Amino acid sequence: MTIDFAALPHDFLWGTATAAYQIEGAVAEDGRAPSIWDTFSHTPGKIANNDNGDVACDHYHRWREDIDLMRQLGTNAYRLSIAWPRVVPGGDGPVNAKGLAFYDQLVDALLEAGITPSVTLYHWDLPQALQDRGGWPERATAEHFAAYASVVAERLGDRVSHWATLNEPSCSSWIGHLEGKMAPGWTDLTAAVRTSYHLLLGHGLAVQAIRAAAPDAQVGIVNNLSTVYAATDREEDVQAARRHDGHVNRWWLDPIHGRDFPADMREVYGVELPEQPGDLETIAAPLDWLGLNYYFPATVADDPRGQAPRVRSVRRLGVPRTGMDWEVDASGIETLLLRLTEEYGARKLYVTENGSAYPDVVRPDGTVDDPERQDYLEQHLAACASAARKGAPLAGYFAWSLLDNFEWAYGYEKRFGLIHVDYDTQVRTIKGTGHRYADIVRAHRSKAQRAA
Repeated sequence: MTIDFAALPHDFLWGTATAAYQIEGAVAEDGRAPSIWDTFSHTPGKIANNDNGDVACDHYHRWREDIDLMRQLGTNAYRLSIAWPRVVPGGDGPVNAKGLAFYDQLVDALLEAGITPSVTLYHWDLPQALQDRGGWPERATAEHFAAYASVVAERLGDRVSHWATLNEPSCSSWIGHLEGKMAPGWTDLTAAVRTSYHLLLGHGLAVQAIRAAAPDAQVGIVNNLSTVYAATDREEDVQAARRHDGHVNRWWLDPIHGRDFPADMREVYGVELPEQPGDLETIAAPLDWLGLNYYFPATVADDPRGQAPRVRSVRRLGVPRTGMDWEVDASGIETLLLRLTEEYGARKLYVTENGSAYPDVVRPDGTVDDPERQDYLEQHLAACASAARKGAPLAGYFAWSLLDNFEWAYGYEKRFGLIHVDYDTQVRTIKGTGHRYADIVRAHRSKAQRAA
């Protein structure tokens, strides 16, 4: 597939993305303390095959090799997350010097390789010590998060300019506290709504902390969004789609844009928010960019007896699906990029995650051919380019993921990586899609150089 790069800026960031708990391993080394994901993954029955992140991709010891692989891909950016329990093991209090030193050397090596580090401060790994004190349903956790953000920004802010506060707070809130399928595994609507509020409050406080420590920082937040379709044109299903859009999109976008939490969703949840004077202004701290994680759309029907937001998913016939059983619909990423531009006035956008899982097979010659993933990548990049032509201020794209990794509740069964990982030997192999991504990056870079 030919992709028209004409609307993408010459300094476009071509990157890959990972998360600390999914790749680092070394969960008990150099002062790191347990996170809620250590606890959750070691609870029998919570993770496929009872897998855990104790070793994962052993990135903590193999990061030099992984940076070399990024160079082979030709990417110029890398989105990583900092492990809060590695830096501040107790959640608050003493800072772990060895934990900070790890990220210090990682950032230096990335810069030396010509790769821009994009740092996410929270990718779901709350220190277990804070969970034991109530976790995100408690306001104090937002305040501790800001203090941790200050520690990291003071250490890395002289070299890191690209910062995200939170990754996918909807997953932490709804999947972790309402559905119970992710850490900490709760099924409590009140706790989930309070968590959502304190995550966004923590985001706003962290924006302030980052800018105080690194005045030139470019700060944003990463949300996982979906296009939402009604299963039928029945009014009940149309309203269900509206509620689901509120649940997965508007609840997270409206407050950070100074629009308060959506009134219709407050009514749907029926939970009093733990508001204090000045909170909404803090949550709506001006941002330099917005991050979009997009994987699939949602088609829903009314489910009056279901838990909030009272919808059920409906399969669309004839739509291809990934190995996760997620629909493949590249038009959704274009729709969302344009919505963020037109409805929310985004000044700069990044696709901070986008990718697909399929059951990869290593051939006898050691190669990994993955044509379905390659097709997914090309379709979504073409849709991104189309959004840019229509005015979306798209500044970068980060493929999920650099490596096959611990895929949360799915354990090691699902593989999203551009690079295959043999978990027994930790041997890395660039897949066909990785090579295709490298070709795309080179083609855009060459075109940008000719135009300069």
